[in-house]
Amino acid sequence: MTGKAISLTIDNGPEPGVTDRVLDILAARGIRTTFFVLGRNVATRDGRKLAERAHAEGHRIGNHTWSHGAPLGRLDADESVAEIARTQEAIGDLADSAKLFRPVGGGGALGPHLLSPAAYDYLLAEAFTCVLWNAVPGDFSRPDTWVDTAVEQCAAEAEPLLVLHDMPGACVDKLDGFLGMMIDGGYSFRQELPASEIVIDRGRPTDRAAAVVAAAA
Repeated sequence: MTGKAISLTIDNGPEPGVTDRVLDILAARGIRTTFFVLGRNVATRDGRKLAERAHAEGHRIGNHTWSHGAPLGRLDADESVAEIARTQEAIGDLADSAKLFRPVGGGGALGPHLLSPAAYDYLLAEAFTCVLWNAVPGDFSRPDTWVDTAVEQCAAEAEPLLVLHDMPGACVDKLDGFLGMMIDGGYSFRQELPASEIVIDRGRPTDRAAAVVAAAA
């Protein structure tokens, strides 16, 4: 028995036919998590309804950029800020009180490509909380084999912050089996996000913040 708690987060939705299934699974297991949504998805009628359902069922709603294109550190100032601001406007009153934001990593990579200086300054000025990750098993590219990787990554971290995806061809078919296996193995799932993976806390930078901001042009 590990007694270890996993912070489960779900990125890239909401997607009709996928997010609803993920929500059903989480509800049956009594697990609450954080959905980092794409602005272009939550701005649609069906996407908004799914985000509203997630919020009503106790899940936190965070911002994961509008388009999930290039990491913000590779965009110009105005575009990188718009990716955040436009999404937050679409989220509206579903936003978590901490104004959660997760940057695009590009396959889970960490580094100064994550934020442009302008995006960083915007997150500080608007008192966002910027959340990273330490377990990205690649369900988006390996929907049939991600579970083994997730188990290994969660075992390796003192406070796992796991990223899965509510998008077509990702985690959903294996999700319930994974959750059950981990619970049977002594793990639990929590909504709390580990402080070690937060680089901006309600507008205040942490010691890791400088490592995720691109050099000024």
